Amino acid sequence: MPDADPPAVPTLAGLSEVADRYDGFIVDLWGVLHDGITPYPGAVDCLGQLKRRGKRIALLSNAPRRAEAVAERCAEIGIAPDLYDHLVTSGEEVWRHLKERTDPWYARLGRRVCHLGPARDRGLLDGLDLEETPVGAADFILATGLDGPAEGVADYEPALEGGAARRIPLICANPDLEVVRGGVRELCAGALAARFAELGGEVRYHGKPYPSVYETCFERLGLADKGRILAVGDSLRTDIAGANGVGIDSVLVTGGIHAEELAAVPGAAADPLRLAEACARAKQRPTASMPAFTW
Repeated sequence: MPDADPPAVPTLAGLSEVADRYDGFIVDLWGVLHDGITPYPGAVDCLGQLKRRGKRIALLSNAPRRAEAVAERCAEIGIAPDLYDHLVTSGEEVWRHLKERTDPWYARLGRRVCHLGPARDRGLLDGLDLEETPVGAADFILATGLDGPAEGVADYEPALEGGAARRIPLICANPDLEVVRGGVRELCAGALAARFAELGGEVRYHGKPYPSVYETCFERLGLADKGRILAVGDSLRTDIAGANGVGIDSVLVTGGIHAEELAAVPGAAADPLRLAEACARAKQRPTASMPAFTW
């Protein structure tokens, strides 16, 4: 007998269909609220609708930057601080670990760092007792990303090979493999970390889908019942896998990072079979899907 089609994922026209079921929302930024340049149509209104109903909202981003810097950027493009309660970033978690050194893994690190990433991410080093050096003298590598769409992982191969050969660890401040900025796909730090691991290097990840950032969100939302918390994201690999890993419901926004794979038309529901097949390939299934983060 032929294999049965994978089960379809329920599709929502907007978040209003399920909002009453939840008290707290963990919402992705890039691919859900904005494209790196401007908010998506209806996204700001949807946040406002949730806030007016007394919902608790934590924005959760794999941005390799301090939370304050990301909040400032959000405000610049029209996502004001009064539209959410908390903002948590993978970069903030990295910074805190490097600052506090209470984690035994971090306590063993030296103070010489090789930073792989664009100049705009250098704020992640501010306030830390670190010396930036080439990889040949470094105690560890901090990967925050690539410097624009013109670069590829191959541009960082000498540093990655050098670090792996010296058996120094790499801290990945953004586990995403890629992001879509203004319609253009760009590689992220996760792509560098994946290559480093292929070379036999040790990688320490921070951000989605790893549980620690969700635990921070739970603490800040202050909601005892995780069954009343919904995660919204556009990536099966990070957002949906992370939600599944900590046992909370999730909604996949199909017009984000998977739009091309799903042949999703902006504002329209994804093809049910394509979506089900993508979930099967990723071995991750959201509670529901919707075309965009709209009310």
